[in-house]
Amino acid sequence: MSRALAAIFLLGLCTAGPVSRAAAQATPGVRDGGGARERDASASEATTLVRLENEWARALVRRDATVFRRLLAKGFVYTENDRMMGGGAVVRELTAGTDSVQFARNKNMRVHSFGTTAVVTGWLVVRGRGADGPFNRRYRFTDTWVRGRDGWVIVAAHDYLVPRGAGSKPK
Repeated sequence: MSRALAAIFLLGLCTAGPVSRAAAQATPGVRDGGGARERDASASEATTLVRLENEWARALVRRDATVFRRLLAKGFVYTENDRMMGGGAVVRELTAGTDSVQFARNKNMRVHSFGTTAVVTGWLVVRGRGADGPFNRRYRFTDTWVRGRDGWVIVAAHDYLVPRGAGSKPK
């Protein structure tokens, strides 16, 4: 599996567990970015988005295409560093890749809410085994979710693979 797939959770790879109150909190305050206004996410909304990020992580370890298809919006766009792909390519790589993810955890997630759109940012730590042997990767991620009639779906995601030995380790 390529680095892009390991990072897709994206969009959020994370082990299951209780969501702390701090992890479910939105960025404090309201910001006006020229039209779109960020607001504090409700505790329920933030908890739901963190849960969905965790669900994606469990599906990544299991290579569960059904979960990926359910969570990805039609027209989903993924970028990692300078690479871009759509949802179909992401699902194919996640389910047929050669890398095996053995551990993944999101850290320091923040939910930024804009009404029916939310952005989840954080750090993703992934360990596993690939064609070149064991790997241990860290990503800075940004996932964009939209709430529709059937719930939240991911419309876009970006991951930055932190080079080995670089600073900014997640806490």
